[in-house]
Amino acid sequence: MFTKKRKRIIRQILPFALIPGMFSVVQTILEKGILGDHPVYPSTGNPYSSTVLIPLLTSLFIGFSIGLFEVLYVNKWFQNRRFYEKILFKFFLYVLAIIFATLIIIITRHSIGQGLNPFDSIVLDYVYSFFSNFAFWSILCYYSLAIGVSLFYKEVSDNIGQGASLNFLTGKYHQPKVENRVFMFLDMKSSTAHAEKLGHIKYFQMLKDYYADISLPILDFDGEIYQYVGDEIVITWEPKTNKEAADVINCFYGMKNTLLNQHSKYDESYGITPTFKAAIHYGQVTTGEIGLVKKDFVFTGDTLNTTARIQGLCNNYGVDLIVSQNFIDILDGIGSFNFTTLGNVALRGRSEKIEIYKAEENKSQIA
Repeated sequence: MFTKKRKRIIRQILPFALIPGMFSVVQTILEKGILGDHPVYPSTGNPYSSTVLIPLLTSLFIGFSIGLFEVLYVNKWFQNRRFYEKILFKFFLYVLAIIFATLIIIITRHSIGQGLNPFDSIVLDYVYSFFSNFAFWSILCYYSLAIGVSLFYKEVSDNIGQGASLNFLTGKYHQPKVENRVFMFLDMKSSTAHAEKLGHIKYFQMLKDYYADISLPILDFDGEIYQYVGDEIVITWEPKTNKEAADVINCFYGMKNTLLNQHSKYDESYGITPTFKAAIHYGQVTTGEIGLVKKDFVFTGDTLNTTARIQGLCNNYGVDLIVSQNFIDILDGIGSFNFTTLGNVALRGRSEKIEIYKAEENKSQIA
């Protein structure tokens, strides 16, 4: 069964398979146009076949393997590097890995086929002949370009969001759309006091760690990070079922538990552990792509303003999480949560009152 985390990992890996796959198809078409029905490659004398299946499958396999290592391991090694450094370092790492893997395969196949020691002069002469041929290096350059494009796409996607990059490519919001979405406005508690205590640079470093830690639960519960506004983060969902709606609150407690588990790290580095308060609301927004020099996706409508106003009431009521009646309606009773009404309240800039609730985990049901 595919968990949400596994689905997210697969979505990150797929471009590494699909982009080289497309490159292999283009290469096959170009070769067919140049060689036509010629039986061999002129530069090597090797048999030529115009079939696309074998190059495509090979590219998909190699690309998927690189993507797997990239997402699970390599990306962590370079996460603190600059954008261009990540791409260049990883590009050369993968190209060297392909050359090394090709070397091992060529030596193994030829030594076994000839019944010779891998270091026999005949085997080594064949290896030298293979690697000194321009045909090999031309193919390597072509597929290295595919790897470079894959890495560039991944880094851009990581910076603007996986969902946002796909939306840009597909043009999903090129024309404005009306959607029903859940928004969570999450604000760090006592941020001003923290900044005064730590100073600008150290506070900013804590903010980076804080956002990095809470991002994992957001991804695990399929949230989309819409904006960072100082020490506030705006997260959105487009739930199709009440179970997906319940994941919004699960995400809140997932972030909370993550920070609790990192208490010793924050205490040691900063002498404080950041905490937060949040509001959740559901409603209609208009979603669209704007900007000429700089493209961006924006949500507009009363839903965002209402969520921000509700979040501002957390301090008034001394609670960490407030949800609206609109959101409770789409939950339809699912989830291990208790809701205590805080009454019908009038929000600044809004003519109609709205019912809001204090939300808490139901510990007995969880146990």
